[in-house]
This record gives sequence, C-alpha cells and structure tokens, in this order.
Amino acid sequence: MSLASLITRRKSRMTLAITYILISVLAGATGQVLLKKGMGSMGPLTLGLSQLGGILWRIATNPYVIIGLSLYAGGALFWLAALSRVDLSYAYPFASLSYVIMLVASWQLFNENITPLRLLGTLVVCAGVFLISRS
Repeated sequence: MSLASLITRRKSRMTLAITYILISVLAGATGQVLLKKGMGSMGPLTLGLSQLGGILWRIATNPYVIIGLSLYAGGALFWLAALSRVDLSYAYPFASLSYVIMLVASWQLFNENITPLRLLGTLVVCAGVFLISRS
C-alpha cells in the first residue's frame, strides 16, 4: 500500500470519527433540550418516597422526555462508534461542543440570560476543542 493511500485512508477514518462525534453531540444536546422542555412543563419536582411512583409515571409518559431520552441514547450509539475509531483523549473534548449548543438553545428557546462571563467561558472551550482537533 502506498503512502498516499495510507494518508487518504487515515483522513477518511478521522472524518468518519469526527462525523460520529458531531452527530453524538448534536443528538445529546437536542435530547437535553427536549428533556428540559418536558421537565419544565411538569413544574418543580420534589423527590419524596411517597410521591416517587407518581413522579416516575409522569416523567415516563411525557412525550418530550421520551423523545429526549431516545435522542440521547441514539447519540450514545454514535459516541461508541466514534470511540471505536479514535483515542478517548481526542474524542472527549469534542463533547464539550454541547456547551455551545446549550448556550444558544438556552438563550433562544428558554430565554435564559447569557452573561458575558458565561459567553467567554464557552469561547474558551471552543478554542480548546479547536486546538485538540489540530493534534
């Protein structure tokens, strides 16, 4: 096998791994948004032994929670596929991209206040992911 074909094969493997990672991050983040939407519709919960059965039933029958958990689980499958292709130390920093998605989603969908310090922290995370991706 030639050097050029080895390089092409490695790049293709990395591209597929990064694709899996990004799908995993997007599915996980979308799942989290749906979980927040579902739980927000239920109001604040207090976990107590006497109400646990009713609370679990409400959670288990909430369509947002069901879809959110399903997306989260689907994202985990893509994460596992990515881990079969690349080092954990390479893949894991990409998971922090969910912070960026959450920041935007929280602001746009839930009207959460995004402070300058929170924004700066997210930008630092992005810079770190960029540096790791270059290694």
